[in-house]
Amino acid sequence: MTATFELTADIRNQVGKRANRRIRTADKVPGTVYGGDKEATNIVMDHLKLSKALANEAFYSSILTLSINGQPEKVVIKAIQRHPFKPRVMHLDFFRINMNEKLNMHIPLHFVGENKAPGLVQGGVISHYLNEVEIRCLPADLPEFIEVDLSQLNLGDYVHLSDIKLPSSIEIVALAHGDDKPVASLHMPHVMEEPETTAPVSAEVPAIEVSAEAPEETAGKE
Repeated sequence: MTATFELTADIRNQVGKRANRRIRTADKVPGTVYGGDKEATNIVMDHLKLSKALANEAFYSSILTLSINGQPEKVVIKAIQRHPFKPRVMHLDFFRINMNEKLNMHIPLHFVGENKAPGLVQGGVISHYLNEVEIRCLPADLPEFIEVDLSQLNLGDYVHLSDIKLPSSIEIVALAHGDDKPVASLHMPHVMEEPETTAPVSAEVPAIEVSAEAPEETAGKE
């Protein structure tokens, strides 16, 4: 873990929809810190500073130092609520951590060596099935990201979770439960077959039998 992030927050005494609305109008973000042996703490943070931190991918998988009224705590992000169509964070949840206890975190995957894969020369394409993986480790061993090497893939090859090289101190949660999911593969492109078109079948029109004899004329009245 190389990146370090320090955030500041103030204790938030007012709660509820109206209070949160006023906080957001002032370009602040409401949040909550919970976990550990302490009670949950409601906080408020500066939206601009928080947005700059959120622009860094490593922020989501790092141990953060959050100073609340000047008192630092070690936390990780547990949940982010965003506005459905505006670039605004609506609420954050932070979880207090103990540096001596393992924790579960979702870590992004970085795929490397794709352009060197031999299967590409054969006309294959690479598909990614996962973009992050849940791991379990001590906070000090938490990586910013996990590299997945695709440089040796031939046509028809797969990379599974069990193929990812990690230090022994880091455990992939899915593998611990016997779920060796595929991460990526190299395969031929899928060609969409056009459905066969058949000429429309015309409905049979019943034949009309025409009599050879002309109908008798009705004598007109004189």
